[in-house]
Amino acid sequence: MITGGDTSSIVRLLRWVPLGIFVVLIVIFAAMSSQFLTVANLGAVLTQSSWLIAVAVGVNFVLLTAGVDLSVGSGMYLAAVAVCLLFSHEPVWLCMTGALVAGSLFGAINAALIAWLGLPAFIVTLASLFIGRSTGLYFSSTKIVYANTLVADFGRGTFLYIPTVLWLAGVATVIAWLLLNRTPFGLFVRSIGADAVGSRRAGVPTRAATLTVYILCGAFAGLGGFISLSQTSAASGAFGQNSEFLAIAAAVLGGTSLFGGRGNVWAPVIGSILISTVQNGLALIDANPYAYPVITGSVIFLAALLDSGRSRLQSRFERRGRQRDSKLTGRAIDPMPTRTHQ
Repeated sequence: MITGGDTSSIVRLLRWVPLGIFVVLIVIFAAMSSQFLTVANLGAVLTQSSWLIAVAVGVNFVLLTAGVDLSVGSGMYLAAVAVCLLFSHEPVWLCMTGALVAGSLFGAINAALIAWLGLPAFIVTLASLFIGRSTGLYFSSTKIVYANTLVADFGRGTFLYIPTVLWLAGVATVIAWLLLNRTPFGLFVRSIGADAVGSRRAGVPTRAATLTVYILCGAFAGLGGFISLSQTSAASGAFGQNSEFLAIAAAVLGGTSLFGGRGNVWAPVIGSILISTVQNGLALIDANPYAYPVITGSVIFLAALLDSGRSRLQSRFERRGRQRDSKLTGRAIDPMPTRTHQ
C-alpha cells in the first residue's frame, strides 16, 4: 500500500525526471559524437532553443489556466510575414515591435472568442491555426519572404559575448517570471487553472485574466517568430509549422501540468533546452531525417505521460491529505466526554 508520504516522494521524483532525461541524452550523444560536448556546440544548442523558449513561455501561461493554444505556430508565421512585408527597411526595434503587435492581435482574436463568447479553446485555436497560416500565405502570395539585413545581422550578433537572441529569450523569461510571481495576475492564472468556477465565485476576474493570457501567448509567439526569422533571414510557408506542439511539450516536460494550476516559468525553459538538445544531437550523429518526427512525437508522448502520472499522484496525495484533515477536525469538534462523579 502506498502511503501519503510515499506518494509525495514519487511526485517529487517525477519532477526531476526531465533533468534525468537531459543527463542521459548528454551521455548518449557525447558517446556517439565527439563534437557534442564542445563549448561551441553547447552554445549552439542554447542559441537554437531561444525562439522555442520565447514561444513556450507564452504557452505556459495558457497551460496554467488549464487552456490550450494550438495556433502559436501560425502566430509566428504572421509575425514574420508582417516584419518582412511591412518593415523591410525599418530598424530592428521597430521590426521587433511589429512582430509583437502582430502576435498580440492574433492572440487577441483567440482571447475574444474564448473569453467573451465562451467557445472551447481547443476548437478556437485549432481553427485559427489554419486561418492564421492561410492569411500569411495570402499576404505573402505563398512565396518566401525575406528579412532586411539589419534583422539578419541582429540574429547573428552578440552582446557581452552572448548571442543577442539569447538575451531576448532571457528577457522574455524574466518578464514572465515577474508576471507570475510578483503580480496578482500570477495568482489569478494559477487559481483559474486549479478551479475556474471557484475562482469566479471568489471574485477573481477570470474573463480579464483569460483575455490577458491568450494575448500574452500571442505576443510571445510573435517574439519567437522574430527571433527565428532573425536566425534564418527568411520565412517560407512552413515557417513555425508544428511549433505549437513543441512549445506545449517543452512546458509540460519541464513540469507544467496540462490540467492547469501547477507549473512555473522555468518549466518551458528547461523543456525547450531539452528538445533542442535532442534535435542537435540527432543532427550531429547524422540520424535518418525520417526519424525526426518519430523522436519528436515520442517526446510529446513522454511529456503527456509524465504529466498524467504527476497529476494522478498529486490528486491522490491531496485527496488523502483532505481526508486526514477532516478526520482530525472531526476529533477536534467532538464533544468532551461527560465526567462521572466519584
